[in-house]
Amino acid sequence: MENPVSRYRFLAVDRCNMCGSPVQRHRVMGKRLDRPQGAFPRKRVGICTTVMQCRDCSLIFANPQPVPFDLQDHYGVPPEDYWRGEYFSVSESYFQAEITEAKRLLGFASGMRALDIGAGLGKAMIAMEKSGFEAHGFEPSGPFHERAIARMGIPADRLRLGSLEDLEYDEGRFHFITFGAVLEHLYDPSAAIAKASRWLAPGGVIHIEVPSSRWLVGRLINAAYRVQGLDYVGNISPMHRPFHLFEFGLKSFERDGARNGYAVAHHAYEVCPTYMPALIDPMLRLTMRLTGTGMQLTVWLRRV
Repeated sequence: MENPVSRYRFLAVDRCNMCGSPVQRHRVMGKRLDRPQGAFPRKRVGICTTVMQCRDCSLIFANPQPVPFDLQDHYGVPPEDYWRGEYFSVSESYFQAEITEAKRLLGFASGMRALDIGAGLGKAMIAMEKSGFEAHGFEPSGPFHERAIARMGIPADRLRLGSLEDLEYDEGRFHFITFGAVLEHLYDPSAAIAKASRWLAPGGVIHIEVPSSRWLVGRLINAAYRVQGLDYVGNISPMHRPFHLFEFGLKSFERDGARNGYAVAHHAYEVCPTYMPALIDPMLRLTMRLTGTGMQLTVWLRRV
């Protein structure tokens, strides 16, 4: 089977996690299988959940939300199962664009403390340390945490094992906090941002990269399903890799910030791969750059 995990609790969602809008303000987009659907999902057998979108902030999510009995069923696998050996090397350019933007927003001074939430193998920690930050991090996956220390040389006292829900740091300790590609995997992203904000020093910034609910290719995939007379969608993947639980709009952060005391200091849409035939790839890339409909939304948040 493509996804061996089958033990889930399905939790009803009555409010948008990011803006708090009630269920009456959510629209049904379609359904999502617990495995890759391909171009012809009617030929697939599996469990479905309903995909919804908040009309007020554009957040996309599953309702009911499937939650595994053990999160290690999703993430407790060796890094080698995800990536080849070269993933354990760190290029000179790795995470440099993010570091450059963080320094610009911070008015950087050497020794500022940074925290990588969901540090994985610790590659961003290595890049931040080389760039003058005092880098810290934590990672919920045991295999990733072990290899970050054993193979990547991350100091054990700088990388903690645990989840954001369970760990604590001193209030105001960090100047730069990065979620990277993490927030879409968390079941309560609003609470995650609120907690991380408490760890942020005055003037500090939080960096977040998430799938965009405006992604053009996602809309084209959904249109292709509609042409077949199907009510499937390609958004999110709550029960199979990469286990994305949410897609976000810029308003998701603006409205959550109004509730939780932060503001969007900067944002950008990244095109990323289109996964479409080479003949139409250049046209799609250009359209996404011009219309802000790339796959990834990057936001920089500052406490207010």
